[in-house]
Amino acid sequence: MKIQGKIFIWLSLFILAVAVVYGYWSKEPAGTTALFLAFGLAIMIGFYLAFTARRVDAGAQDNTEADVADDAGEVGFFSPHSWQPLALGLGGALAFLGVAVGWWIMYFSAPVILVGLFGWVFEYYRGENRTQ
Repeated sequence: MKIQGKIFIWLSLFILAVAVVYGYWSKEPAGTTALFLAFGLAIMIGFYLAFTARRVDAGAQDNTEADVADDAGEVGFFSPHSWQPLALGLGGALAFLGVAVGWWIMYFSAPVILVGLFGWVFEYYRGENRTQ
């Protein structure tokens, strides 16, 4: 994880230099702002990865003598099928439709969002996935 942190920190420094040069030459605020925001995102990710690398064991990607098989193993837990993201997506689409058409549509989107959100948070407390 150390190498990923270093890569993102170097990337953020490169984006910062590009943002300064682009802002000076172009005098265009939208692109300059986008580049400075990209710098902020890259530095946040780089700092997080570098900070987290101190607290976890060195991975196979940090060892120059490692093989591909050294990083094999369990990847993690992946949730089984769930209908809750669909409910959240529909509720979010209704909410954005409410911004465009009329705020009264928010009365219909808020319950759909809440049902999807609570269903997703508590999906392992009831039903067939209770034991996972």
